[in-house]
Amino acid sequence: MTPRIVRTLLTTLSGALVAGCGSSPAPRYYALGAPVEAAAPTAAPAQDALSVWVAPVTLPESVDRPQLVLRVSTNRVAILDGHRWAEPLGSAVTRAIAANLAARLGARVAAEGQHAATGAQIRVLVDVLRFESSAGESVTVEAQWSVRRIQDSTLRHGRTRVVEPASGPDNESLVAAHSRAISALSHDIARTIASMH
Repeated sequence: MTPRIVRTLLTTLSGALVAGCGSSPAPRYYALGAPVEAAAPTAAPAQDALSVWVAPVTLPESVDRPQLVLRVSTNRVAILDGHRWAEPLGSAVTRAIAANLAARLGARVAAEGQHAATGAQIRVLVDVLRFESSAGESVTVEAQWSVRRIQDSTLRHGRTRVVEPASGPDNESLVAAHSRAISALSHDIARTIASMH
């Protein structure tokens, strides 16, 4: 081989190596888990079962993004580009609350869609104030919420703060802890709905 061909091959090979080293691994995707009660198949709610509508949940802008956000210190967070939610986080939390309420109340529960709100007997609004993840430590979910009975406009307000341990070595333990925290939040809301129905 001539020196020119050797140089060309070396340049091509080194370029390929740099390109290979520079490519980032495929992102990992996470989803909030279903409640334990909802994991086993249950009978469909009766036609005359209570109907509940869960409005789209609001979240702090700092975490309302595709990537997982970790609390590093009081004034610093890390946004993990390679670790993402499988769907918009607000939708995931809304659906998780709806699934928990359906499992706990045996009710017909709809999430989000405005058309589902029309015939609902109960409307639930949730404003998540904190949705924090501290790697290897815990997660914190804090929310204020309201439950309105449509028939007579009876309104109840509540506030829930849950801290769940997440001592596992990876982000899956954080997501599982958030699932448990959402379940605990849903339990408080379900208890209030049951007391009003």
